[in-house]
Amino acid sequence: MKTLRRHLLTAAAATPFAASAAKTGNTAGVYERLGVKPVINGMGTVTVLGGSLMPPEVLRAMDDAARHFVHLPALQQKAGEKLAKLLNVPAAMVTGGAAASITVATVACLARGDKAKLRKLPDAGARNEVIQQKSHVSGYEHQMTLAGAKVIVVESREELMRALGPRTAMMFYLNKHEHDGKVKRDEWVRIAKERGIPTFNDAAADVPPKENLWNYVNKDGFDLVAFSGGKGMLGPQSAGLLLGRKDLIDAATEAQSPHGGIGRGMKVGKEEIVGMVATVERYLRVDHAAEERELDRRVTEMLTVVSKVSGVNAKKEVPQIANQVPHLLLEWDESKTKVSAKQVHDRLIAGDPPIYTLLQGRGRIMVSVWMMSGTEHRVVAKRLAASFSA
Repeated sequence: MKTLRRHLLTAAAATPFAASAAKTGNTAGVYERLGVKPVINGMGTVTVLGGSLMPPEVLRAMDDAARHFVHLPALQQKAGEKLAKLLNVPAAMVTGGAAASITVATVACLARGDKAKLRKLPDAGARNEVIQQKSHVSGYEHQMTLAGAKVIVVESREELMRALGPRTAMMFYLNKHEHDGKVKRDEWVRIAKERGIPTFNDAAADVPPKENLWNYVNKDGFDLVAFSGGKGMLGPQSAGLLLGRKDLIDAATEAQSPHGGIGRGMKVGKEEIVGMVATVERYLRVDHAAEERELDRRVTEMLTVVSKVSGVNAKKEVPQIANQVPHLLLEWDESKTKVSAKQVHDRLIAGDPPIYTLLQGRGRIMVSVWMMSGTEHRVVAKRLAASFSA
């Protein structure tokens, strides 16, 4: 009996797979009535496909939260205290997603808790510059500039040192581009601390491993770190976490709804706040090693099918940072196969059901099995193989 119970608990913990097990009947009908077709997600925890599937315990917590009124500032405070204790970080808050975290973190560093300055934004005054590396430019700069910040882009350590000054309010770091930047995280943080400048780390998709949730603050020394709730943690898509220094978290809380100012539109409902607490509680319990074994098994199954396609090199790939789980990588010489990566990509989307994968340039497609349910990975493998001979 103990062996059976342990097996069931492991199986339930190993998935979004757990979320798929909760499906009953034609749940896709809610989309079909709107004329929108559900798809197979071979891209991973991407916003454009809805992030992730929430497990039953998260859905139950949000459903319970929706049945009562509560004072939101008090809920945000208590939830933040609970999250900080769970993750062993100085302070925490639930935000409207990782992008919203960038904005409220920027506001916190511009205003530093001064409510008069907060209300004047985007007129940020003299200290309004945010420094980031050229290799860390990602398209999320608007989340900072809308608060009144001026983004200063540097490439080398020498450029960074020249850019630092009394106008510097924050130093922005894009975690997934750690290997691309000329100034690595330890030096980035050290330089900032020597000058009393807050550092922000955008680590939106950077769990697993779960230790990242506290290591970037406690070990690496970032003052503020953002995670997406609806990616690897399998929480609400419209929620995120901002972790770090208590004075800055307090200042960021004032910058977000239901308070006024720049962040008023970045609303986090009572359901998402409670849902994120349930998400973190669950995530810390999950057997992540068992989850990785399951994903590895899926990729291995797919390899037996797609490896038979002539001219295609298929292998398992685990990204170094962000979405750090087993993927299927296909590479081929388009001039020899006469089939382009875009053609394969488009054929998969045109099929029934549509399949979305990661198009990575000429002769290269990556497939994430992380957010697939049941035997979807087998469907994808067959369709991939067929796409080369269509």
